Amino acid sequence: MRTKLLTLVTVVMITLMSGCATVDNNDPLEAINRGVYKFNDVSDKAVFKPIAGAYKAVIPSPVRTGVSNFFANLGTFVTAINQALQFKFNKAAESAGRFVINSTIGIAGLFDVASTQGIPRYKEDLGQTLGYWGVGNGAYLVLPFIGPSTIRDTTGLVAESMTIDPLMYVDDPAARNALIGTMFISKRAEMLPGSDLLDEAALDPYSFMRDAYLQRRANQVADGVVTTKLNDNFEISDPTTQTKN
Repeated sequence: MRTKLLTLVTVVMITLMSGCATVDNNDPLEAINRGVYKFNDVSDKAVFKPIAGAYKAVIPSPVRTGVSNFFANLGTFVTAINQALQFKFNKAAESAGRFVINSTIGIAGLFDVASTQGIPRYKEDLGQTLGYWGVGNGAYLVLPFIGPSTIRDTTGLVAESMTIDPLMYVDDPAARNALIGTMFISKRAEMLPGSDLLDEAALDPYSFMRDAYLQRRANQVADGVVTTKLNDNFEISDPTTQTKN
């Protein structure tokens, strides 16, 4: 009962606060966000990036792929629920089928058997679901350790974690924390090339990441049909060539 009440409160909060940031000022908390961004950047370079690099260097590629597949399969469960909440029932059925196949034949998702059967992979979260039903972004936020978000997406993340995230149903706190830590390092290892490119290419990595995140989320909410400009010289489109919405 308490969990359901907290979930309801967070959803109401996001609805009320979605107007905090206007189109012309989507980053009213920029001063705070830049401080958190700097903290994340220093923490990443000092701790997480070296660990991710060691993970990638030591763990064989097939094992890393299996770990990535395992967590992606858990994400498919979350996706199926969010697709149902958006009334995308055909896609929800495909995602549910993918989850069942990979969880059984694919041995808890370690092997992506569903892809070999031509079943598409989608990715939806509660932030996208709120956006699908018309809830605005709200102010842009940079979360400690997690990174770019918005008030809407942060609310969705919290509510999702309390209700439908499979990892939150692991009773043993040590096992749950170990799984979350492994997922974090696995995802960070996958992003190593991109983070290096960001540091080298962007004059202001903070602004570049903020604008790219907001435009990518707009594309995801609109199922990949939105193309918008970040600035006069750069245009971003998210046709989701590998992961569909």
